[in-house]
Amino acid sequence: MTASKPLKEHNKGISTVLAFALLPLSGFATDIYIPSLPTMATTMKVSSLQVQLTLSLFLISYGISQLFIGSVLDSFGRYKLSLICLLVFAAASIVIANTHNVYLIYLMRIIHGFTVGTIIVGKRAFFVDIFEGDKLKHYLSLFSIIWSTGPIVAPFLGGYLQTVFGWESNFYFLAGLAIILAILEFIYSGESLTRFSKFSLSNIGNIYLKMIKTPSFSLGIVMLGLAYSMVMIYNMTGPFIIEHHLHFSPVVAGYSSLILGFAWMVGGFIGKATINKPFLKKMIVNLGLQILFVLLMFISIQFISSIYTLIFFAFLIHVTAGYIFNNYFTFCLGRFPKNAGIASGLTGGVTYVIVSFLSYSVISFLPAKDEHNLNSSYLLLAVISGIVMFVIFKLTKKEELAAA
Repeated sequence: MTASKPLKEHNKGISTVLAFALLPLSGFATDIYIPSLPTMATTMKVSSLQVQLTLSLFLISYGISQLFIGSVLDSFGRYKLSLICLLVFAAASIVIANTHNVYLIYLMRIIHGFTVGTIIVGKRAFFVDIFEGDKLKHYLSLFSIIWSTGPIVAPFLGGYLQTVFGWESNFYFLAGLAIILAILEFIYSGESLTRFSKFSLSNIGNIYLKMIKTPSFSLGIVMLGLAYSMVMIYNMTGPFIIEHHLHFSPVVAGYSSLILGFAWMVGGFIGKATINKPFLKKMIVNLGLQILFVLLMFISIQFISSIYTLIFFAFLIHVTAGYIFNNYFTFCLGRFPKNAGIASGLTGGVTYVIVSFLSYSVISFLPAKDEHNLNSSYLLLAVISGIVMFVIFKLTKKEELAAA
């Protein structure tokens, strides 16, 4: 199979910039309307859990789409599918902005998840198609840093859009952004895949099986899911705590999410700076710090209930989560370069399926009530992360002994 519009050599630079510009789209699709969640629940006369489900449904469909779309992209190319999905994403955003029917919003959010999943997997694979060696490793380590611009900018912008124009304006913004990016993609981008894989379900199944059976790869994905669940649980509960329990405005909720998005980016930068340090040792030290910060937050909230202490400790915890995500994401995506689309899809897909089910389950058990519930959620995820890291440590020791 051949691409109808191959990527031109002189456009590789701007295509790379566009690929990076599209990576935060999933963050924008979830985070821009986070400050609007309480208002949406009030306007549509639904519960907080019902409106939080719009986030979970996006994450589930976003994750599931990545599980299979990688093999499709490896067989049929990245460019056309990404372009089509940008336009469908824009249309779904306009539908959401023009309805107050929560069930129709659920459907559109599922469409959002599938389209964004296709776009993001294709753009991750783009880098593996174009670059190799240290340059590829450099770009892969930038992924979580670039992605974190979404959680930084989106809620900050969304808080103002919500206050000035209403929650619907968030989705008009998403539609406009997708249309602009689609136009730029059409003009400057093209097909980056040069070797198309034969679409064979049996061969694809064997590749998936091989990846899943690789313990370091599979457990790395679990760590990714646990790290991002910390962020998503705050995203789903933070605005309710800040606006209902602490009585601040959506703009303040947006500023708070901006600060915590920056925390994720800081974790990514530290991860990139320590990329050549011994992997397992630095991950154990980071996890120890994360548990320490969670325990200090637990002690703090026994004496004071304040937005400042809430954001301070959440910031430290999110830095450690961002560090874990940066390191394991770089590791997982670089494990299978010959099947970049499938590896990218499987990594992202399983991660977001874990995040969607885990985050919604936790907030169902520990609802958006106050800082105590948020801290308990952090503690639960940190303990599970510690157990997984212990298993990783044991397996690594066994592999080293077997190799010796």
